[in-house]
Amino acid sequence: MSARDPLSTTLSALADPTRRAIIARLAGGHATVNEIAEPFDISLPAVSRHLKVLESAGLISRGRDAQWRPCALEPGPLKDVDDWLERYRRFWTDAFDRMDDYIAELKEKGEIE
Repeated sequence: MSARDPLSTTLSALADPTRRAIIARLAGGHATVNEIAEPFDISLPAVSRHLKVLESAGLISRGRDAQWRPCALEPGPLKDVDDWLERYRRFWTDAFDRMDDYIAELKEKGEIE
């Protein structure tokens, strides 16, 4: 990854559906590379490359437990994405509220049922 801002790095890492599926798996708890790789029809080295991208973006951490290297979700970057999206969420909520008000006004006037 290039030296981009953290939000761009996170969004870039999340752009791949396999990485999003890995994040979804880790939302349920720690897992080993083999456990993460199980549902995918890709090689272990390919899964490891995906994990490296997620780790570089700060989305996961990899620990040591004897011979195992369990992976864990790191929610901080996801919270940053959620914070960024919040302003757009408010925009859409306000727009839908205005549309609801307009529809109610049209119903009161009898222009629609």
